[in-house]
Amino acid sequence: MHTVTTNLHRDCALVHTVGMTAPAGEPPLDALMTFLSVARLGRYTAAAEVLGVNHSTVSRRIAALEGAMSGRVLVRTTGGWEVTDLGRRAVSIAERIEGSLRELVEGDEDGIVHGMVRISAPDAFTAVFLAPAMTELRREHPNLAVELLSATQRVRQNRSGVDLEIVVGRPQVLRAYATPVCAYSLRLYATPEYLAEHGIPETVAQLAGHPLVYYVESSLQVDELDRALQELPDSPPSVRSTSVYAHVEATAAGAGIGILPDFLGDPDPRFVRVLDGRYAHPLAYWAVARDEGPRNPVVAATLGALTSYIERVQDASGVARPGDETSPAALSAAARSGRDA
Repeated sequence: MHTVTTNLHRDCALVHTVGMTAPAGEPPLDALMTFLSVARLGRYTAAAEVLGVNHSTVSRRIAALEGAMSGRVLVRTTGGWEVTDLGRRAVSIAERIEGSLRELVEGDEDGIVHGMVRISAPDAFTAVFLAPAMTELRREHPNLAVELLSATQRVRQNRSGVDLEIVVGRPQVLRAYATPVCAYSLRLYATPEYLAEHGIPETVAQLAGHPLVYYVESSLQVDELDRALQELPDSPPSVRSTSVYAHVEATAAGAGIGILPDFLGDPDPRFVRVLDGRYAHPLAYWAVARDEGPRNPVVAATLGALTSYIERVQDASGVARPGDETSPAALSAAARSGRDA
């Protein structure tokens, strides 16, 4: 405990070396830790919600910090607030203080995770992998709050308001941490009844006679998902949706041949694969965080729990490892095995 207290005094002294003085009732530490929350979330409103204060309080504290450091620690962008070079110095100091405070409060108990983590992810990934992984994490750390936001879109250059973003395909981002977490494939599925009525296509070209159930092209924001459709012939009028679960149910209702993730299509007893072995579009999910994110203990624990869960379900079925985007990943049995483990 003496070491922790000594480290805390040392790190707090670093705050005062930049000449920071706070207004009455506004301790320097509050301003610095408020800035750390904005740096991680990218939005004043998101930081205010996490900290339990209002937007004006966040703004006042950031202004106090910038006045003390004689420069801007944040700059506004189209996607949120980004940390400046001067701000990165403050982030480093704030993270050390955060760690010391956590040790001081929690004593010798290592690995305790608390606070809130916001994760943006596509519906299918959330339901099959993310929700069960976060449920396991909360069993171990009940003081952790998890918010899951549904989004199937291209990676944003500014991850405003979220700690972690799950996207389809290798992201091209600046000032961010990105890592592959799960490989899978889009495949073709239909019900036996639909195929008995409309015939079984023997080649990709013969798909031109079948409605393809997939995303609304004009609303599709992910290039890798769009390429899957471009590999196939033009479809007759069909049912399209922005929801992957609408694709599943429309396919089950006999609307046509569905282009579905294999981890959704394979375990569904209503479906059989179409053109099995002749069509598959391999993809991968990637996790992306602001460059300050992975140093956040909550984000680190979230990533660890997610990758651990996926590894377990992959081991159960021998599917491809994350990052192996050339190998189709049949995660259907894996997901079920993981939840039963």
